[in-house]
Amino acid sequence: MARKPQPGQIAANRRAYRDYEVLEELDAGLALLGWEVKALRAGRASLVEAYVALRGGEAWLIGANFAPLPSASAHPAPVADRDRKLLLHRHQLDRLSGKVQQRGLALVPLTLYWSGSKAKLRVGLGRGRKQHDKRRAEQERDWAREKQRLARHSAQGRR
Repeated sequence: MARKPQPGQIAANRRAYRDYEVLEELDAGLALLGWEVKALRAGRASLVEAYVALRGGEAWLIGANFAPLPSASAHPAPVADRDRKLLLHRHQLDRLSGKVQQRGLALVPLTLYWSGSKAKLRVGLGRGRKQHDKRRAEQERDWAREKQRLARHSAQGRR
């Protein structure tokens, strides 16, 4: 079932829930430039091909596309898919890096949203699904939907 956009939500990576079994979620701040904040306010962001990498003891959002507005400043020149630093506490970074290295999990960007006036990224710690796992999860969702439909029809038929 597709997740509905939330009021403060900017962008969502809906494929992440299909391709990964998300075990844990946490929120991180983003280090952004002025034109990027303006682009986010206009809703010009995409997390489709984005991923999170741990480099040098820091977390980075790589591959996210923030399309600059036509009126964006030319100094510095806007780069739509530059790497953006995620703002996390040291203990959060240490815990994530341990889980990624030891258990073979992946860090996946899930949603980009506003928390007050600050842009936040919800990051999921997940395990990649195999093709048969995706099919099984889809069958389970379909069966749950079918059960609800049958229960609804049988309750209406009894009245």
